[in-house]
Amino acid sequence: MSDPTHLTIGEARAALKSRSLSATELAKAHIEAVEKARGLNAYIMETPEKALAMAGASDARLQRGEAGPLEGVPLGIKDLYATEGVHTQACSHILDGFKPRYESTVTAQLWRDGAVMLGKLNMDEFAMGSSNETSYYGPVASPWLPPNRDAAWARAALAGDKRGLLVPGGSSGGSASAVAAHLCLAATASDTGGSIRQPAAFTGTVGIKPTYGRCSRWGMVAFASSLDQAGPIARSVGDCAIMLGSMAGYDAKDATSVDAPVPDYEAAVGRSIRGLKIGVPREYRIDGMPAEIEALWSQGVGWLKDAGAEILDISLPHTKTALPAYYIVAPAEASSNLARYDGVRYGLREAGKDIVDMYDRTRRAGFGEEVRRRIMIGTYVLSAGYYDAYYVRAQKIRTLIKRDFERVYADGIDAILTPATPSVAFGIGEKSAGNPIEMYLNDIFTVTVNMAGLPGIAVPAGLSGDGLPLGLQIIGRPFDEETLFAVAAIIEQAAGRTRLPQPWWT
Repeated sequence: MSDPTHLTIGEARAALKSRSLSATELAKAHIEAVEKARGLNAYIMETPEKALAMAGASDARLQRGEAGPLEGVPLGIKDLYATEGVHTQACSHILDGFKPRYESTVTAQLWRDGAVMLGKLNMDEFAMGSSNETSYYGPVASPWLPPNRDAAWARAALAGDKRGLLVPGGSSGGSASAVAAHLCLAATASDTGGSIRQPAAFTGTVGIKPTYGRCSRWGMVAFASSLDQAGPIARSVGDCAIMLGSMAGYDAKDATSVDAPVPDYEAAVGRSIRGLKIGVPREYRIDGMPAEIEALWSQGVGWLKDAGAEILDISLPHTKTALPAYYIVAPAEASSNLARYDGVRYGLREAGKDIVDMYDRTRRAGFGEEVRRRIMIGTYVLSAGYYDAYYVRAQKIRTLIKRDFERVYADGIDAILTPATPSVAFGIGEKSAGNPIEMYLNDIFTVTVNMAGLPGIAVPAGLSGDGLPLGLQIIGRPFDEETLFAVAAIIEQAAGRTRLPQPWWT
């Protein structure tokens, strides 16, 4: 068999079932690929012994004919998910040494279905970032080469500070980079304002942010509790459907989990979209958007028309308020969630002359610059005299954003097509050292989905003039991920599967 790391999940399952490949062989191939790609910094903790033990157990079940939906499939796990006895720090120094005694619901369901864990993936610290440069463990490099740079230059940059190499997006940059570089068949990720969809678009992979409440948040390190949602990144729409089928489901331990049946997402891939009404929101045509992204959007409209969908111009008038409202709501919730990290019970502790000094020293040493910035913003907007002026007002705007979507869906729209990002991937160090607002603008097309609690998927749709991935986003009705998979599969088929980079890093 050719390199098994290049299989899709569907292809791997077929090979495992036919016994032309064993789970142990598949795990070993990925372990070797991960070792050769350490320069990308996608994994911050490798678990080869655990992977081989899990793969051995999968082989035994396959031998008995007891295979689960993900039997023997090697996955990378974002460091946001609690994994029993294994490093879980949300890539923050303040959780130094933390190894939970419990398993997150999402990962427990993946292991229940036979998946194999290769290790923990890098991410922006506490999921706060759009480039995976805020991690305590350093930035992740995209496996895509920067324009006009060759492999020799890139390997030299990889051995240095990585400046000039491309970011994979964030916060789920480790997940996106690992999937694009064939370092796992798929990965868990999370999305608070676009942290699944933006990295997927930057790396030529597929990422879905499900409806809020579709996947349990129990055992996920919290950033903004009313916005965070688990989801997968994979190399095809079909693989994302397989992953979400295992990740989704009701969980009594999560008060925000919705008790609703999980559909057969795989069956939706390839379903006809003839007669569907697809909305194209005029407010997403922003000033300064590159012509090639506008052209890609128009191309996507054409593909859906050719597949029999009806395209309708729609208005989401409060779109322009989403980004500023998000950057009030999210930091406010973060400042509350991160108050628990004080050096008393677990993680980092810096000695101080009294408990207040210990708190101060621990948080100063433990939190990175971006996390401190968002905590300060959140504390400010929640403080006396500013709560009504900022936080309450932002929540009212959030309600208006949600009503915009409810109105267009009530008018018969089945899904909405937009760009996924306002640009292609940028270079490491290009934006992180400047105005943070410039970095926040990466979320301009994605935050509305989180503010309204809707599902959204990013799917590769072409390459820029410089040969870098460009993605389109489809936004759906609440708990209608099936339609997203059906529409995304049409785009994937029309655009052709993105040919991922050759391993220059080895």
